Amino acid sequence: MLIRLLRAHLAPYRWPIVVLLVLQLVSTIASLFLPSLNGRIIDEGVAIGQTRPILELGAIMLGVSLLQVAVTIVATYLASRTAASVGRDVRGSIFDRVASFSAQEVGHFGAPTLISRSTNDVTQVQTVLFMGLTLMVGVPIMMIGGIVMALREDVGLSWLIAVAVPLLALVVGLIIRQMVPQFTLMQKSIDWVNRVLREQITGIRVVRAFVREDHERARFAEANTQYTGTALAVGKLMAFVFPIVMLIFNASTIAVLWFGAYRVDAGQMQIGSLTAFMAYLMFVLMSVMMATFMSTMIPRAAVSAGRIVEVLDTTSTVVETDEPVAIPEGPVAVEFRDVQFHYPGAEVPVLRGVTFTARPGETTAIIGSTGAGKSTLLSLIPRLYDVTGGAVLIGGVDVRDSRLDGVWRRIGLVPQKPYLFTGSVADNLRYGDGEATEEQLWEALRIAQGHDFVRAMPEGLDSAVAQGGGNVSGGQRQRLAIARALVRRPDIYLFDDSFSALDLTTDRRLRAALEPETAQATVIVVAQRISTILGADQIVVLEDGVVVGVGTHDELLLDCTTYQEIVSSQAVAEVA
Repeated sequence: MLIRLLRAHLAPYRWPIVVLLVLQLVSTIASLFLPSLNGRIIDEGVAIGQTRPILELGAIMLGVSLLQVAVTIVATYLASRTAASVGRDVRGSIFDRVASFSAQEVGHFGAPTLISRSTNDVTQVQTVLFMGLTLMVGVPIMMIGGIVMALREDVGLSWLIAVAVPLLALVVGLIIRQMVPQFTLMQKSIDWVNRVLREQITGIRVVRAFVREDHERARFAEANTQYTGTALAVGKLMAFVFPIVMLIFNASTIAVLWFGAYRVDAGQMQIGSLTAFMAYLMFVLMSVMMATFMSTMIPRAAVSAGRIVEVLDTTSTVVETDEPVAIPEGPVAVEFRDVQFHYPGAEVPVLRGVTFTARPGETTAIIGSTGAGKSTLLSLIPRLYDVTGGAVLIGGVDVRDSRLDGVWRRIGLVPQKPYLFTGSVADNLRYGDGEATEEQLWEALRIAQGHDFVRAMPEGLDSAVAQGGGNVSGGQRQRLAIARALVRRPDIYLFDDSFSALDLTTDRRLRAALEPETAQATVIVVAQRISTILGADQIVVLEDGVVVGVGTHDELLLDCTTYQEIVSSQAVAEVA
């Protein structure tokens, strides 16, 4: 998965990578000559007491070192820039894919894991890519070149390399093998922590209202302890790596000095060659150590890459058609034709055989008990979900046969839970129309009965709105969401229980102001209160996902038992 992910995103950076690899090659080859030159200084200068070889060879070493430093700086810069760019591209790909998801895919993954996959998981891949670009050429060349150069200095000590390198690789490999399942648990633990934390922050009012702080602390402590335990397990394994590496390093140095001293004493080896051989052995072991360091990171990055690819490979159940049909311009009707809908994994459908037509210039209301499928029915029009049976048509065109933006462009949606974005009031209203003038914004606010409270804000339209609209009341959020839809001037208005937080007086004034503005549009209203829909041209009554009545208020009072029960229950509630 890691290789597949990187291959897909490295193509635009092939030339920086080629330059980077060439620079690493030059730097590594240059470094391989330094121990040999140092050995010659000892043998040709120090041993016989001559200054000239020391100065000449020392100047060459200095030049090689400066070249290596310059090349390494440029190579590291290119590696960090490339890794950061790939991380940016991967995050962008995840964002684009998630933005294309229907509500079904978002619900399948969940917001916490999508957030951690686009942040923590991408960081893991970006880090291992940087380390790989920095070491991918240097490590193998230094390892192979170090062995070759060491054999040039003395073949008699080569058995030390044959023992130390495989021993180091074997021990580290066994430890890495134990880390892989722990890294998988660690990423899942991060998701758990994010999910619990997000729920606590989002639902802080509920937590405090029901005095559940201790319960929530216990939930977070459980998730945090799980993550901490997994991280400690990985840390304990990693703690073994470097002591073992240093033990083999030091043992190898002692062995070289011990056995090399016998060879020098026997005249089979010079002191400079012994010094160079020891340096080359350190090069080889250092390469193994760096490869080991990479090996500790690759398993976690591989797990993260798998989680990222899982998102990128998930296609939306709401897809564009290859041969789109344009929805006619102007006022259009919305028709539900024998609509059925199953949520994934549900045993029974939420909606069954729903058939009715909402016409331009009319208001169609949908009412029913909680769980009857009202909001689900409304979400099928903008294709937040696709029907699993039957068809939804706009202007006589099946929404699945039209372009998505062609459907969305015709609709102004006010969701059941109105969401406002961080920014100003104007920024939120211009989600409906980015080119809307201030006059148009104020007009939409006037119709939505939000004019007065926005005027009362310190900076009017430029007043700040917190994330989710946390600094305004529920009724104000609803009115701003309604104003946002009005700014768009769509052909179809969808109000999903959008008046529930308003008092009856504001509700009446708002609906009265809406009538002339939506006179040519198709208006569909999901409501709980009978008072909100009394004047609707058509009321659709849902019960357990089935249409049990269609007509005006007076008609339904005569022949729809379910509607009569709703009216009766609300009348009793008002009297009480």
